Amino acid sequence: MRVPLRVMHEDAQKKILVVEDNPDNRKILVYRLRRMGGFLIEEACNGREALDVIETSPPDLIIMDINMPLIDGLEVTKRVRAMEGPVSTTPILLLTAQVSDDYARKGFAAGCTDYLPKPIVDPKVLQAKVVACLAMRGTTSTREQLQTGPGA
Repeated sequence: MRVPLRVMHEDAQKKILVVEDNPDNRKILVYRLRRMGGFLIEEACNGREALDVIETSPPDLIIMDINMPLIDGLEVTKRVRAMEGPVSTTPILLLTAQVSDDYARKGFAAGCTDYLPKPIVDPKVLQAKVVACLAMRGTTSTREQLQTGPGA
């Protein structure tokens, strides 16, 4: 399947919060998202900053590292899922440099929508995950959709 270089029109002007404590990784991720076009991108460098942004200006998608100072990505995910209203169903794409399936299970148990191993070598993989997560925005149970697949 060919993934277009630009995002589909319905995803234009969606707000993505990028939460990554490593400035180089954050810069690369933001660059790749901007190359896709059409997104409003906010950045946070730790879990505390992420929660502040989420509470004041909820994004349409959160892309977040698991291992961060102050509050890690798993804890932020749990707190978002416990929030009142539509923000609790915000798709969360967790990033991890750990390739163990155990990290994926921990992420799904915390409430993440999907995860992506770092480094992100192929920008098309990132784009496909972003588009899929945005398509799930506002659904009641995004995790289960990814775990069971369509029609399961």
